[in-house]
Amino acid sequence: MVSPQARREVVTVLMSECCFGVTRACGLVQNSQSLYHYRSCRPQRVDLRERICEIPAVSRPYGYRRVYILLRREGWAVNRKLTCRLYRKAGLAVRRRRRKRVGAFQRKPLPKPEAVNQSSSMGFIRDGLLPQISPGMK
Repeated sequence: MVSPQARREVVTVLMSECCFGVTRACGLVQNSQSLYHYRSCRPQRVDLRERICEIPAVSRPYGYRRVYILLRREGWAVNRKLTCRLYRKAGLAVRRRRRKRVGAFQRKPLPKPEAVNQSSSMGFIRDGLLPQISPGMK
């Protein structure tokens, strides 16, 4: 899946190098003209982005949830979704811990019983639960 920014760039290249119009270039890329002309009006929040990068750099590497809590304590008016988006856009992520591997061990076969009644089995329960069938009824 190609991002909208990449599609915009392809349309711009087609218009400049191949001398296509906007309609033709957007049609070839299967892009709507409104998406091509769209410009985001979202504020950049550069100061907040810098602060999000500073928090894990100064102390231990926190995840975005902990960074969100620290930002709220400092007085920033942000929500968790904005913090998460800016945190990931900055390329930050807490590394996941790998599962501890248990070392290989030598498997040993079960010891064979040397005499009668040295091993337990579930067979005696099964024999007790089944109805008794006399030899003549088979």
